[in-house]
Amino acid sequence: MPEDPRAEVIDGEIVQKAAPSAEHSDAQSALLTWVRRRFGRGGGGPHRPGGWWILVEVEIEIEAHEVYRPDVAGWRRERVPERPRGRPVRMAPDWVCEVLSRSNARNDLVKKFRAYHRARVGHYWIVDPDDETLVVYRWNEGGYLAVLTANKGETVRAEPFDALELPVGVLFGEDDPEE
Repeated sequence: MPEDPRAEVIDGEIVQKAAPSAEHSDAQSALLTWVRRRFGRGGGGPHRPGGWWILVEVEIEIEAHEVYRPDVAGWRRERVPERPRGRPVRMAPDWVCEVLSRSNARNDLVKKFRAYHRARVGHYWIVDPDDETLVVYRWNEGGYLAVLTANKGETVRAEPFDALELPVGVLFGEDDPEE
């Protein structure tokens, strides 16, 4: 991998990631904040279940010659007791979220979608800041199954973080009612 932190290796080719738009960056930051506060590390109480390592834009070697930088990724601490380390991380996450941008949509929705499935990543989220939608996919032997599609204004229980309700609008600029 080049030293440029905004690159990925997709289908064996180095692909530069474009700088995120303000909407992309805000959705990514909001998601990271919401998930980490509630599910990161030890948690602490019914509104903070914990149990996950949550990392942002870390390089993950999904398979040989495939190194991705998902917007947000998580590993269950019951499976991975110590924080993932190194560059790239060589252990598939249990959950990945990609925030769509026009420049990366094809890779996120097709190439990476297939590679995450081959790597048995349990859940794959797509956050679309232009359409203000969240789509949640669950791993299944035959392919990912869409188990949830939600819009800004809805409150959902989104796998694998379905222990708590997620106000989808939080991802798109609305205030978190718990904050």
